[in-house]
Amino acid sequence: MAEKKKNNKEELVDSKKLAALEARLEGMKEQLEEASKKEEEAQKAVSDAKADYLRLMAEFDTFRRRTAEEKLALVSSASADTIKGLLPILDDCEIALDALEKSEDSQAAKEGTQMIFGKLSAYLKGKGLERIEAKGATFDTELHEAVTTFPAPSEDLKGKVIDVVQTGYTLGGKVLRFAKVVVGA
Repeated sequence: MAEKKKNNKEELVDSKKLAALEARLEGMKEQLEEASKKEEEAQKAVSDAKADYLRLMAEFDTFRRRTAEEKLALVSSASADTIKGLLPILDDCEIALDALEKSEDSQAAKEGTQMIFGKLSAYLKGKGLERIEAKGATFDTELHEAVTTFPAPSEDLKGKVIDVVQTGYTLGGKVLRFAKVVVGA
């Protein structure tokens, strides 16, 4: 009987140890589940932060590109406005050269005006200004503005530019001022 009590006692101790171990195991499982949930939340937070970062970088890149394009457009526009303001001076130089060529007066005035016109033309050409050669060309609404029509002296001049009233110019391939022309009808 003493041995039976001893066995019962040992079973009771083993059973208490087993219960304690099972309770401890259950607690560890709960801690593991909690840690897994926290890990998932942390991964989601990292993923969201990454997505926000990428979105911000894309927005900044778009902003930087747009700002650079606007700056380039502003500089181009300012350049075009400045050159457009110089076109009447270029026209006046051409008129002065024509008048001086027809007169027999001072050779120095002719040379001086030619020099000024040459320098101004060279400077503007360096900035991308190109003259629209219109006389004798087929009338093109993309480059020419018809001031009037005139009966063509011959059949081959119909639809062609007979005379240029005001020279046209392009700047960087874009029409800055249309050539005002007389068209043969």
